[in-house]
Amino acid sequence: MTAADAPPDAPSHPRPPAAPATLARAHWSEPADGQPPPIAGFVVSSFSPLVAAVAERCLRAAHGTPQAADPRRVGRTALVLASTGGDRATADAVTHAVTQGRKVPPLLFFQSNPNAVAGHITARWGLRGPVGCVRTARDGDALADALAAAELLLLAGEADEVLAIAAEAGPGTPDEAHALLLAPPPPGSPAGPPPQPKGDPHP
Repeated sequence: MTAADAPPDAPSHPRPPAAPATLARAHWSEPADGQPPPIAGFVVSSFSPLVAAVAERCLRAAHGTPQAADPRRVGRTALVLASTGGDRATADAVTHAVTQGRKVPPLLFFQSNPNAVAGHITARWGLRGPVGCVRTARDGDALADALAAAELLLLAGEADEVLAIAAEAGPGTPDEAHALLLAPPPPGSPAGPPPQPKGDPHP
């Protein structure tokens, strides 16, 4: 049966909305990069400095400096952070201290929550939109998860822009992070391709 042969009451499949517009993007590390700059109050692990560094690079590409950023824009900017492994170095440090019967430094408890570095970024740049952290499945794609969550926030009208970050750092893993600043597609942007039927329509 072709589309022309379909009965009038056959269900339609609306096209998904157009993809968000990318206002700025950043990657860490570039060939000239060393270690991410340290952050006061974050110790032991490179995960939080990595997230902060790629966010800083992306936001500077869009706004210049925190002081130059338009409060109306950053006030409606959300942040999404996704990772497969999370802050493994901090988790390992906490586990090691507990198994050795030693007192766990309070800073490790603080930074073990990824919202800690997200809060650092939002405070520095004045971002006032929602903040979310996504744990990606081991065989998943953290950047795809961050972009999907960002798109949902834009579609729901929860934010005018979303800073989507994917970061991986830990023992045996090269530190790497991506950040994209996203906004709704411009008016009149073409919709995405129609959903494809699953399976063989003519078994």
